[in-house]
Amino acid sequence: MKTFVCIKYVPDTSEAEVKVNPDGVSVDSSRFSFDINEADNYAVEESVLIKEDKGGEITVVSIGPKQSDVMIRMALAKGCDQAVRVEDDRIASHDPLMMAKVLSGAVKGQEFDLILVGCMASDDWHMSTGVAMAEELGINHASMVKKVELLDGKVRAHRELEGGLMEVVELELPAVLTIQTGINEPRYAPIRGIRQAQKKELKVVSLDDIEVDAASVGPDASGVILEQLYIPEVESAAEFIEGEPDEKAEKLASILVKGGLV
Repeated sequence: MKTFVCIKYVPDTSEAEVKVNPDGVSVDSSRFSFDINEADNYAVEESVLIKEDKGGEITVVSIGPKQSDVMIRMALAKGCDQAVRVEDDRIASHDPLMMAKVLSGAVKGQEFDLILVGCMASDDWHMSTGVAMAEELGINHASMVKKVELLDGKVRAHRELEGGLMEVVELELPAVLTIQTGINEPRYAPIRGIRQAQKKELKVVSLDDIEVDAASVGPDASGVILEQLYIPEVESAAEFIEGEPDEKAEKLASILVKGGLV
């Protein structure tokens, strides 16, 4: 079983103040901490579980700067075998379809059974990269997968639908699965694995190396135009009403009447 798992290097903005740069189309990331995209972490774990059950090898594929090597090495430490990182400033990285073309270019020409991708990215909340990869490669796909069963030449995928419903589909291999969070419990990388990961191959390539035309994945080819980033303005705030119950009720009624709400 040969598996590719695609992972993304994303910022953690939960405890950092987000500031838009003067150019209006980028943010100051100097105070951000970066790590693997949450859903991709589950995809890595699922790929390792499949390897432990069925054997084979796992190749990590990522697009990003040299700083993301630490994230990639952690995936290798958990049980992945080798990695490919695409680094090229000509990629329109704000467009998930362009990213899908690049990731597909890194995979094309190689034999594989499965490609696992996180169901969404926590930085831009796009959910189309994995599905677009399947289209680029001309293979089957299933999205929002919560359970994977490997059969003879097929994969049975349990897909999460709205309202807690589950759909079960069988796909001929090779196939792309976008992995939903909660499908498993991601492991911590062991110390021994971290040491071994330093010896595993991490190949850095450009668009030219994977034979992807830069013009086909650049800003001019993208259907997404990033015009401006801005911090949403706070237009209202909560008001706490003090006083006795009757007094509070009278104040609340007055506010609702003045606001035209009753």
